[in-house]
Amino acid sequence: MTSALKRRYELTQSQKLMVFILAMSLYGISNMFSELIPELKLGPIEIKVEYFAFIPLTLCILFNPLYAALGASFGEIIFGELLLGQFGGLGELEKFIEFSLAMYIAGLLVSDPRNRKQLALASFVAVGIDQMLGTIVDVGKVWLGIEEFEAVPGLPESILLIEGLSFLNAMVITGIFLSLLPTLFLVPRLYGKIEPLLGMKPRDSRVPLSLGQLMTPRLLITGICFFFLAVVAEFLAESDINFAVWEPEFIEQYGSGYMWVSIGAATLVLLVTVAFAMRSKAKAAQKPGDMKL
Repeated sequence: MTSALKRRYELTQSQKLMVFILAMSLYGISNMFSELIPELKLGPIEIKVEYFAFIPLTLCILFNPLYAALGASFGEIIFGELLLGQFGGLGELEKFIEFSLAMYIAGLLVSDPRNRKQLALASFVAVGIDQMLGTIVDVGKVWLGIEEFEAVPGLPESILLIEGLSFLNAMVITGIFLSLLPTLFLVPRLYGKIEPLLGMKPRDSRVPLSLGQLMTPRLLITGICFFFLAVVAEFLAESDINFAVWEPEFIEQYGSGYMWVSIGAATLVLLVTVAFAMRSKAKAAQKPGDMKL
């Protein structure tokens, strides 16, 4: 029975690609708008919006977690960095891996999109894993002497304290206001309504997963290996062993207005993807038989 359910609710290759591009374009747009939000300083503490975590998290919950997580990470790189001429090369691999792992694991935690406890857990896990892994890397760079410690005026010169405050800031601002609250509002309302528009069935009847079943040795080992790769990439980049950097000078002359070019490109990709999905749904409706997921 279990294997039958898994086969029944598999995505086709075209649907996986659709989820990937949808996440890529939506998160790409949101990532650029987050750059426009100014930071707020309260003495030595900076309060800022890290990212709109609820967008990729919602897609990971409603659709395929792996392809939604990877799509969102690629969206940030393509529309938020490459098109804006601020791609940091090898060092970007760390952020890509950490963010993908966080969203993927959080998406797997939700077996019932109508269960608010699962949604709340996934919201904090998504932001928590991403921020915790980043904190570990930042502390490691200072302790190993790869990066100089930058003290914050008004705070004790402790890397652990500074990173701890940064982590707390991210968990409060991003974890609650840009992850938990929007996810609790959007997912139950979109569930069962957005999937048919894209020619897919909702992810109900999915085999329930317990935390013990989720944290399999294979997933843990794979996650550790990818995190190790992210650490190595970031350490090499900070040690001036970097490549594939894309920071063209001509973009500077356009200023912040050039950001709208990237936003327009991401919006165009989004519209084309939705149009293709609806066209595929219309064709499938003309054929006998049920839609496949």
